[in-house]
Amino acid sequence: MARRAKFGRGSRGIKKDAELDITSFMNLMIVLVPVLLMMMVFSRITVLELALPQLGEANEQNIDVKDQRLELVVRADNIAVYYPQGYLVKELAVTEQGYDYPALQMVLRQIKQTLINKNIDKKVATLLLEENIPYQVIVALMDTTRSYQDVLIASVVDAELFPEISLGDAPIDIAPVASNESLGIAK
Repeated sequence: MARRAKFGRGSRGIKKDAELDITSFMNLMIVLVPVLLMMMVFSRITVLELALPQLGEANEQNIDVKDQRLELVVRADNIAVYYPQGYLVKELAVTEQGYDYPALQMVLRQIKQTLINKNIDKKVATLLLEENIPYQVIVALMDTTRSYQDVLIASVVDAELFPEISLGDAPIDIAPVASNESLGIAK
């Protein structure tokens, strides 16, 4: 009782616990967490490593089998697949729907299987593009050239084709125009 008399009736001597109001902080977290999670999905970046095509020698007869390159010459009206350089494997014309990516992938799979049968591990392909090829076509060609989906023990996996891709300019298409006169045919 003496103690109360000393301090009096006031509440000065008794300390109350402070209340922590975190309502505004919780409101901030409720808004901030979904925004950050949404941004995380949109900021995912895929990087493709590209290489410049190697300069070839003028004499292609001395090139070792393992140094021979796969080339895809992409033009506005077709895709020509060459392996080794200079030897046309297949030419795929553009359809009404656009470039025939499944047919191109089948040709690349056949080439890859032939190389595997000869114990050659080739991973390099060169895309030689004409000047006005759209960006989306280039990306689709790179995806088609890198891998294909295959079923392995009841699951779908990406099987490797030619993952190391180089880009270059397509050679100038010099198509000789044959006329009746140049062939010696009279009208």
